[in-house]
Amino acid sequence: MLIFLLVLLSLHQNDEVMSKKATIEPVDQGVVASLYTISFENDNLSEFAKFMTNFKDNARIQRDYQIILLALQKIMENGALERYFRPEGKYNDGVCALPISSGKLRLYCLRLSDKILIIGNGGIKDTKTYNENNELNGYVIDLQKFDSLIKEAVKDGSISIEETKIKGIENKTFEL
Repeated sequence: MLIFLLVLLSLHQNDEVMSKKATIEPVDQGVVASLYTISFENDNLSEFAKFMTNFKDNARIQRDYQIILLALQKIMENGALERYFRPEGKYNDGVCALPISSGKLRLYCLRLSDKILIIGNGGIKDTKTYNENNELNGYVIDLQKFDSLIKEAVKDGSISIEETKIKGIENKTFEL
């Protein structure tokens, strides 16, 4: 009986270690579009801030980095239109990547609408697909989980998506 209880306790502890808590924070809000990002509990930087910090001074991919920043500027001016993104993830989720053109650097995002974009993290894609790179695959999986959790929260009414705003996220924590 004692062994059984120890096994159950260890399984429960593993579940706690595996789950991550996160919030959604605004990055930039405009009339046409708004950008949000994800912040994981106990991280000093948001996912987008980590991306910016990791690649802003990397000369090897500076051109790709600038293309991504220009794409984000266009999104703020024109909206998060589908044509600005490379589809990633699965058919029924909103996971996508910048830039749409060739390049090694990818920024993974969750496109909720033409007016709302959640910016995740990214990295250098040196494999044929993101699935072959553990780091990039992890970013996509996190965004897929967020996509599902956001849809659930909209359905249960705890958050709502109105034009360029996600209402109700100020005190909302998501558990991945």
